[in-house]
Amino acid sequence: MPLCALLLAILGITASSLALREHYRTDASPCSINERWDCGIVNHSPYAMLAGIPVADLGIAGYAILGALALRRSYRLFLLAALAGLTFSLYLAHVERDLLGVWCIYCVISLGTISLMTLLSLVTVITQAVRKPSAHPI
Repeated sequence: MPLCALLLAILGITASSLALREHYRTDASPCSINERWDCGIVNHSPYAMLAGIPVADLGIAGYAILGALALRRSYRLFLLAALAGLTFSLYLAHVERDLLGVWCIYCVISLGTISLMTLLSLVTVITQAVRKPSAHPI
């Protein structure tokens, strides 16, 4: 799992970095595909900031933490952090779909990435729990 999780963390950092670039972009967004897909609208909305911090910065930090936890093989902490990230990412998807009516391709990539990371860590934690020998055999 560590290598796969690390590669997914790098993908998440990349998607978040591209979203951050859109946040600070002042010219036309290259990912303005049509009226339903426009990263510029999403990343310039009031929802793109949390307590004065760009949400994309939180994504970069979160994926970096997940990468470090994967390398340390701290799978339970990884799962908790991934669940927190997934919860926040699902909230942001709700904002895009229901409040803004516009999707950001980088955000959707990030949602897919954190979903895979959560599933991977859940399977790993459950597998470890099942395989772990009982200290008190019956």
